[in-house]
Amino acid sequence: MVHETRVPPSQEVDVLIVGGGINGAGIARDLAGRGWSVCLVEQDDLASHTSSASTKLIHGGLRYLEHRAFGLVRKALSEREVLLRSAPHIMWPLQFVLPHDPGMRPAWLIRLGLFLYDHLARRDVLPASRSVDLRRSPLGAPLQPRLQQGFVYADGWVDDARLVVLNALDAQAHGAVIRTRTRCTQARREARHWVVTVEESDGRAATVRARALVNAAGPWAERLLRQVTQPAGVEPLITRHLRLVKGSHIVVPRCFEHDHAYLFQNPDGRILFAIPYEGAFTLIGTTDQEIHGDPRDARADDAEVAYLCEQASRYLARPVTPADVVWRYSGVRPLLDDAHGNPAAVTRDYRLETDDLAAPLLTVWGGKITTFRQLAEDAGNALGHMLHENRPAWTRGACLPGGDLSGWIDVSGHPARDFARFLQAVQDRHPWLPPALAQRLARAYGSRIERVLCGARNVDALGEPCAPGLYEAELSYLRDEEWARTADDVLWRRSKLGLHLTEAQRADVASWFTRATLLGHTQAWTP
Repeated sequence: MVHETRVPPSQEVDVLIVGGGINGAGIARDLAGRGWSVCLVEQDDLASHTSSASTKLIHGGLRYLEHRAFGLVRKALSEREVLLRSAPHIMWPLQFVLPHDPGMRPAWLIRLGLFLYDHLARRDVLPASRSVDLRRSPLGAPLQPRLQQGFVYADGWVDDARLVVLNALDAQAHGAVIRTRTRCTQARREARHWVVTVEESDGRAATVRARALVNAAGPWAERLLRQVTQPAGVEPLITRHLRLVKGSHIVVPRCFEHDHAYLFQNPDGRILFAIPYEGAFTLIGTTDQEIHGDPRDARADDAEVAYLCEQASRYLARPVTPADVVWRYSGVRPLLDDAHGNPAAVTRDYRLETDDLAAPLLTVWGGKITTFRQLAEDAGNALGHMLHENRPAWTRGACLPGGDLSGWIDVSGHPARDFARFLQAVQDRHPWLPPALAQRLARAYGSRIERVLCGARNVDALGEPCAPGLYEAELSYLRDEEWARTADDVLWRRSKLGLHLTEAQRADVASWFTRATLLGHTQAWTP
């Protein structure tokens, strides 16, 4: 639980991490589990930017094979099933249909790519790719009649923002300090320590002394080096540069009834995903548009929405129009500048840059959500080397919070089957829970669901409903244990309930947080 105390005027830790996205949270978890004292600071909410605005896939990146990024694809493919087993409640297998458009890539090339995709890394849970006759399969029903042949392959789905929160929870369980809405304003490097000034949202400042500093600021990583870690008037030595590439998505009412997703090929060489989303919707994305300026200002503009609708309508029998869009969002990918002219072709791989000429500094450049665990492990190894304290890695076989279902069922090792049996166990233990609520809570919290239910034996014991299907017990849990401080934290990151609620209902959730704040519930520093 997050205890309600103030930030002390000074604090000493082994490692200070700047950035509360997936890479920062993953590194905090890895380091804390190795026994180092860790503090993570994030200027906003956890996963409030890039890490909650992805296409929400655990995937190798089929299209990266065309750019000969075999190392990246192999690395990502090897992580898929590791991640699926670690948190089967928020990650699960998802099969994709790739319709063959004769005007696009030839069928033989697609078969070759899928063969490599099947065999570049070991696969125990996910099925191999196969051909499908779209004229005779329900998978072809939502598509235009001209599309007669296709291919089916498997990857994984992830609730991206919850993945970040679970890593932060696990880091905290291993002793890490997680500070949201706390900005790093200055970092002074000494021979053996960093002296870092952090500032809370109310303006209160504190000083943290750290033996090492990790720059996991994502789109702000280069800016952090230029403006925060250098003395005034000193030009920073920056050996790598970021290209900030905006990826926008749209959500529309459900375009098809089955549980497969689609991958569409566009004439410009890009690909487009159409994915079942939140039961009643379809998620369509993404774009690749280079931006300049503050990543906070990135928005999915009307031109991108029109592009996504147009490209999806090239395949779907029922056209998608901008008027259908119920939600749009955009995330900024911090990609390594590899001098490639096409933003879609810029590498999605990561680089860890280390500097131990004085107190150690590690900067994370690039990365993708699928490889976050391996990135964090590599970062832990690098920091151990710089601190002269090599400690063994531990996360490959470890579950994330809520992911260990062995207290509820006999785990088979197949994530989808295990979750289905877990959900049945939840319904058997709590038959009073409405089925839709049981499903949502089981998906969101896994084996931590009892922390949310707080011993309730009927719906009334969950407190007042602040919105349909959202009770005070869950809001209190999210506030006290998952760093939620606003309605947006809950409705668009800890969940996607915002899609299902009216504006007035969303306002009711905001009012609950306002009342909680007035009663003195503020985030705490837990040393």
